[in-house]
Amino acid sequence: MNNRKIIKGHKALISSSFNVHNSSDKFKDGIIYTFYSDEFNLLKVGFAENDKALENKLSVKGFILLDKKKGTKKELFLLTNTLKELGITNSDRLYFKHSISLMRHLSTLGWPVGRSLYKQRMIKKELICA
Repeated sequence: MNNRKIIKGHKALISSSFNVHNSSDKFKDGIIYTFYSDEFNLLKVGFAENDKALENKLSVKGFILLDKKKGTKKELFLLTNTLKELGITNSDRLYFKHSISLMRHLSTLGWPVGRSLYKQRMIKKELICA
């Protein structure tokens, strides 16, 4: 015969701290941007909630704005992780040493880099009709 014990009782619920605000923040619309410092030859990528916040960030550091576009914090997170996997490291404040390779990667990944420091190759095909 089977000797099974039946245990009666109630399981206690364990509360956990799950911050819904932070996870929804990643999808909040804002502005993704690229700054450049000629003095230090650095790029800074980032996210700003609106134009006023972007202007404040720009005026404090002495950087110039290369380009900006609408985006989310998640795009910034994905960009930094992708660059890390490509072997391009950054400081804790999202500063990168400027290089042609970095600019090419940023452009390929759809990050706003403008055309002042990075000129994309324009491949022109001409059809010659004989």
